[in-house]
Amino acid sequence: MTTQPWAIILVLIGTFIGSIGPIFFKKGADKFNFNPLQLIKNYNLIAGLFFYGISLIIFVIALTGGEVSILYPIVSVSYIWVCFLSIKILKEKMNLYKWLGILFIIFGVSMIGIAG
Repeated sequence: MTTQPWAIILVLIGTFIGSIGPIFFKKGADKFNFNPLQLIKNYNLIAGLFFYGISLIIFVIALTGGEVSILYPIVSVSYIWVCFLSIKILKEKMNLYKWLGILFIIFGVSMIGIAG
């Protein structure tokens, strides 16, 4: 099976949507409590689960158009999205090692795409 370009695009969209989840999880962690009633009221945790769920559905749809050995490594792009979103929304700082890690992820995903 040849991986279709639309499947790759769909995975990239799914990684962006899925990367919003950890941002909400971080916000929800500030109010985290093991009390079930408090968990239900923690809307940031619920939003994080929602975004993860949507990205899962998108990824499953994308798998119908390509090989898992090509599409799944692209999911690592979500780490890049999370870094950018954490800088923008959570005001986190990046250092040289984090930027190098992002470059390695981009290189690795590119190599898989070329080999595929």
